[in-house]
Amino acid sequence: MSAAMDRNARIYVAGHNGLVGSALVRALIDDGYSNLLLRNKRELDLREQSAVREFFAKEKPEYVFLAAAKVGGILANNDFPAEFIADNLAIQTNVLTAAHANGVRRLLFLGSSCIYPKLCAQPMKEEYLLTGELEFTNRPYAVAKIAGVEMCWAFNRQYGTQFLAIMPTNLFGPADNYDLHGSHVIPALIRRIDDAKNANLPEVVVWGTGKVLREFLYSDDMASACLFLMNFDDVRFGGLTHTMDRPPLLNVGSGEEMTIEELARTICNVVGYTGRLTFDSSKPDGTPRKLLDSTRLLRLGWRPRVTFHEGIRLTYEAYLKSLKKQMSPAAQAG
Repeated sequence: MSAAMDRNARIYVAGHNGLVGSALVRALIDDGYSNLLLRNKRELDLREQSAVREFFAKEKPEYVFLAAAKVGGILANNDFPAEFIADNLAIQTNVLTAAHANGVRRLLFLGSSCIYPKLCAQPMKEEYLLTGELEFTNRPYAVAKIAGVEMCWAFNRQYGTQFLAIMPTNLFGPADNYDLHGSHVIPALIRRIDDAKNANLPEVVVWGTGKVLREFLYSDDMASACLFLMNFDDVRFGGLTHTMDRPPLLNVGSGEEMTIEELARTICNVVGYTGRLTFDSSKPDGTPRKLLDSTRLLRLGWRPRVTFHEGIRLTYEAYLKSLKKQMSPAAQAG
């Protein structure tokens, strides 16, 4: 029986510049892992099959964290459905196939809680997958991620691979995307509320009724869950991946939920904005409620450590640092 990941193991973090990927890199480095394989989009386009095959054949990673994906909020999913399904299917297919062909020991595939039905029973258990209609606004992305879960299961059954699919709740933290057209709710609200504060605007308009419920998890807690699982011994990890009656799927959530209105007011408090919040009910709310049942993971011994308010504070501090970096003379010259 082998033990945890060796500190010198070759570890590939796909999507290392993104929200989850950057948190994974921080966690790995903090835990003493130094042999990390990192490539940005210019260096390795994961949508290109030949490039992915060449990378895996040359670098021979032993462990893979597949955090690379095309992601976005309601607006981006509505406007670019073809890219959301095509790009994500290509990325997953290329990486999973190359991982199997090159003998990767373990792989974590990171998905999203949007794989569950729109009107799913709450909290959402892993076995509720494919039991109802998906939320229309992110259906293409959800279908791609469901295909990734099925691919992990199929490869494990046919080839004996150890591919595990992790479905996190709504994530936030440093290195998030603050582009208002493509961002998720927390970075979008942080940017808009901070802009309103700086411009002394009396009001910020929030999409939807503000009444829908969401669960959130700080990205560093997500990364800690991934390392926690990847460091299982072969027997425990095999018990998660070699299943015939259910897909190799685990939910990762905080277990706490709030309304979008509560979220927006928390951000106002952290940012220091004292203006008015107005909710535009003509805009879509998305799924009425999204709370994951993370009982299986919690029973294994993992717990989140960062409170929501503290996570928002840390995220806002990182956002302000990114703004200062963008306004620096060196950045402007570049």
